[in-house]
Amino acid sequence: MLHRIVRIVELISLCLITSLAWAQAPNNGPRPEEHRGNFHPPVRPALLFKEGWKASAKGEHPLTSESNDNPDLDLKLFVPAGQILLEDEQGPLAIWTGLCASPCAVAFRDKKNFANLSGLARIRLSTKTAGFHHIRPIVKLADGTWWVGDQATGTTVDRLVSEISYADLHWLKLDIKRMVTVGNLVGKIDLSKVDEVGFADLKPGSGHGPGGYSVVGQVEVYGLAVPRTAQD
Repeated sequence: MLHRIVRIVELISLCLITSLAWAQAPNNGPRPEEHRGNFHPPVRPALLFKEGWKASAKGEHPLTSESNDNPDLDLKLFVPAGQILLEDEQGPLAIWTGLCASPCAVAFRDKKNFANLSGLARIRLSTKTAGFHHIRPIVKLADGTWWVGDQATGTTVDRLVSEISYADLHWLKLDIKRMVTVGNLVGKIDLSKVDEVGFADLKPGSGHGPGGYSVVGQVEVYGLAVPRTAQD
């Protein structure tokens, strides 16, 4: 009987020693970070370009290609009826859409690069609006199609700076000649090669005085540059 008890104690001791040995052995299995593969956190892109406007005359005057203060950009205006003005009555230089008798838009084309607006790319604008007007981001893709985003910015109290992330947007195709949306809302479009970047006010202005309009000051676009080729 005593012999059996001793044998049981020896077996228990052996199990304990084995368990301790396993617990102290180095773990050569994959570490938690290795399960993530080649994961890298998304990188916030740097400033791609900035537009701050340039007065081509004194006082309130029409916005033209001469109003562009960035020599690396082509300034494009889409105003089926009326005109966009440049003014400084409410602070630094800004455009004013009160005399747009139709929806209107402004876009910028980098002369040397397409814009990759995927990932954490965003547009930053200084805006003020009135009469339910809002400013929405627009893009022209490399295939020539125009799109307008479903998010908008604008405050009626003061000119404030806000940002819109392109990754958050749903899109409607934009007939840029008529400045109207067409088709159905789509969730995603390929933003890896954007030819022109800008913004639109999809409501006609009400003219001078209280009413409906948008004011847009400095514009900044953050994304990645994709060099153009000779054919582009």
